[in-house]
Amino acid sequence: MKDGKHITMGIETSCDETAIALLADGREILSNIISSQIDVHKVYGGVVPEIASRHHLSNLPFVYERALDEAGLVLSDVDEVGVCAGPGLAGALIMGTAFAKAICAASGKPLVGVHHIQGHIFSNIVEHPELEPPFLCLVISGGHTQLVEVRGYNEFHVLGGTRDDAVGEAYDKVARVLGLGYPGGPKIDEIARGGDPHAIEFKRVYLEKGSLDFSFSGTKTAVINYLHNEKQGGRSVNPADVAASFQEAVVEVLVNKAADALEMTGYKALAVAGGVAANSLLRERIRKACEERGTKLYIPSSILCTDNAVMIAGAAYRKAMEGRFASLRLDVWPGLDLEEGLDKLEM
Repeated sequence: MKDGKHITMGIETSCDETAIALLADGREILSNIISSQIDVHKVYGGVVPEIASRHHLSNLPFVYERALDEAGLVLSDVDEVGVCAGPGLAGALIMGTAFAKAICAASGKPLVGVHHIQGHIFSNIVEHPELEPPFLCLVISGGHTQLVEVRGYNEFHVLGGTRDDAVGEAYDKVARVLGLGYPGGPKIDEIARGGDPHAIEFKRVYLEKGSLDFSFSGTKTAVINYLHNEKQGGRSVNPADVAASFQEAVVEVLVNKAADALEMTGYKALAVAGGVAANSLLRERIRKACEERGTKLYIPSSILCTDNAVMIAGAAYRKAMEGRFASLRLDVWPGLDLEEGLDKLEM
């Protein structure tokens, strides 16, 4: 039963997770249903967009019913429906937004368009009630690497982003050349625990002085070149050492850039969000860096690091509180910018 609480439904289909969640008063998780397509895509070594879209189409009704059942609610209890409309895979986004618009058209519920990165940021806001803007957030996932000033619940300023590969993308590509399979992040994290992080000195890329941008293409290429050279020379390779050395290089850059951003902005709270936030070495190193600086660190539980609909519902709730709704003409935006693109979600 609703019991006077404000109920938000969130829908997330930006990549290969079909997710729907129900949230009460912007913080209380009533249900969080995620249908993963990892087993579907691992045979291809990565996500195939058309296949992902087709699975969203078949999964959405089932996930929707489960989310309501687990929460003990019916659609009439829901106050608004939030949906991720970008960035992400075009076909996947279309499936989610079309489903959300159908629900709203049939029920008269208001629609809220949510930015995927805003959603990741809200995974921490939902899980940590004491966390309120302003704060700094490091968003690290398969498709994104950004340092974001969270100035308000709906106000953001991007301090730096990746100029080439996102960190999760680099993990996936290195895992592929090592023959570890997909998804690469968890597999490298696991195998690296048995390796020597100083066995191989891979490139750390910091770019020009004072830059908070990231670049992981060079580090990824250095791993590929190392493996090629060792093979050509007939020398054996220890995959655990390669994975550990690669991860050491990547995490070092992430932590140092976050520390630089804290120094430049003066923030005393750092949130980390996105799938790579579940990485064990990153959690250890960034926690230590924050302790040394007297900075409060926020990292969500693993289930809220990867794509989920709780984060979309949390962001939608705050937008609804400000009356920032979308029309049923809401479009999808595969390359939506966080700062400049938020207004498009209210069209």
